Amino acid sequence: MIAAVGYAELTPDMLTVVEADLRAALERLPEGMSGLVRAGAGVPVAFGRAVRAAGRELIVVAPTQGMVPALLPRRDRMAVGELLALAQQVRLLEFDPGDRDACVGADERLILGCRQALAVWDGSPSNGRDATAHLVAYARARGIPLTVVPPPDGRDRSTTVGAQPIRTTDEAATPR
Repeated sequence: MIAAVGYAELTPDMLTVVEADLRAALERLPEGMSGLVRAGAGVPVAFGRAVRAAGRELIVVAPTQGMVPALLPRRDRMAVGELLALAQQVRLLEFDPGDRDACVGADERLILGCRQALAVWDGSPSNGRDATAHLVAYARARGIPLTVVPPPDGRDRSTTVGAQPIRTTDEAATPR
């Protein structure tokens, strides 16, 4: 499986560009690997669209609380509806979608269960607030092959100012 992580806040134009970049990254990965993403807005939607456009299976992880589907934050609701429509499989995971740390923990579990990770990330350092930087470091520390896809034109995810793009692919030994 290929897990994807990254920013929830993407402008509509950036969402389209990120989708194209993710599809290009998927084309360089072995065929037959499914896409795995946590339900939410931004990169999850771009990845879901890219996975389906590439002819791959999409697995969406949706939150539950106490064995009941969790109420999603308002900004995620329409995006999750689209993801569920794109998905061939939905998995339930106990976490609070309104709690940043719980979402990061859910993403860590996704990364641990995959053979490859994609991250839409501007290269900013992990400072305790940037969840994507943390998840990139988390994947790298566990030897999970990782492809970094920067936001378009090196821009920050929601503005026109940001870090320079860093397009990298970490070469890890043998995929799991």
